[in-house]
Amino acid sequence: MRLYLFVFFIGLLLHGNSVLAAENEEIEYLLSYIASSDCIFIRNGTEHQPKEAREHLEMKYNHVRSRIATAEDFVNKVASKSSFSRRKYQIRCGDILLPTKVWLEQALASHRTYFKKTKNEKK
Repeated sequence: MRLYLFVFFIGLLLHGNSVLAAENEEIEYLLSYIASSDCIFIRNGTEHQPKEAREHLEMKYNHVRSRIATAEDFVNKVASKSSFSRRKYQIRCGDILLPTKVWLEQALASHRTYFKKTKNEKK
């Protein structure tokens, strides 16, 4: 019986680690997506280049990493608004101005759709 419980808990632990790894991969994807875009990141009324935006969001993420469980948490708690002024971040891509939250949610949905499709094609 003890062996069964041990194996069961090890299985839960490994499953939890794979879920955590998937979430970290998605957050890293979003950070890379920001850095590689041609869009301007607007924070507290000031424009920032993509790599600068990534560095800022990565710094914020590293400060609160223990409270971020999902990529959605990252978008909502780190990448959507200023922690100090509470002003929403925006992204300008060409003539289009969007809340960063909307832009990143769309990127995350596309990323997940692509990987789900790729995974199904391998079967």
